[in-house]
Amino acid sequence: MEKLRVKICCIQSIEEAKLAIREGASALGLVSEMPSGPGPIPEDRIAEIASSVPRSIETFLLTSKEDPQEVITQQRKTNVTTLQLVDAFPINGYEVLRKSLPGIRIVQVIHVGGPGSVKEAIVAAQYADALLLDSGNPSLPRKELGGTGRTHDWNISRQIRETVDVPLYLAGGLKAENVRHAIDAVSPYAVDVCSGVRTNGNLDKAKLKAFFDAINK
Repeated sequence: MEKLRVKICCIQSIEEAKLAIREGASALGLVSEMPSGPGPIPEDRIAEIASSVPRSIETFLLTSKEDPQEVITQQRKTNVTTLQLVDAFPINGYEVLRKSLPGIRIVQVIHVGGPGSVKEAIVAAQYADALLLDSGNPSLPRKELGGTGRTHDWNISRQIRETVDVPLYLAGGLKAENVRHAIDAVSPYAVDVCSGVRTNGNLDKAKLKAFFDAINK
């Protein structure tokens, strides 16, 4: 069975990146400007962190932009390996990204809010390299596009995993106390965590270790 991958999100500094990698992260999330939620940092710092990590570690740019040209500009400035589109994205925009950014992976976020999320995932899976299931709420006046610390219905996540044929990242309220249950319930390709391994906004080595220990039980 393929080893589960772990993405540590909301990385704030080169020091946090090094800590996450030492504990076992295979990917790092770097948050650009967002309408709400934790962890956004300037694009210059994203570029600095992305350039500091080994090539074997994926670097995700979390972007809320819906204009493909704006996303292309962000990627070229930050030089990340993967784009994480946290909001709805125009269907024709995926092709624009692929033509302009060959070799850059595209991960589309699906905010799991009910059975309709399955249909949304089926469509997105035709265009993205992977899906990331999270617990935001894009319909609010001030959009929630991640980092809520809330779980969602893992039964729906499991249904999505059984329906689409692209890798699935599971996010939303994961922590040491529930990540093993989440993995058993959904069988994702990877798990993604932000607030569950932080204390007062800072990456917490003890929580990080507990998270990996729980995964490896």
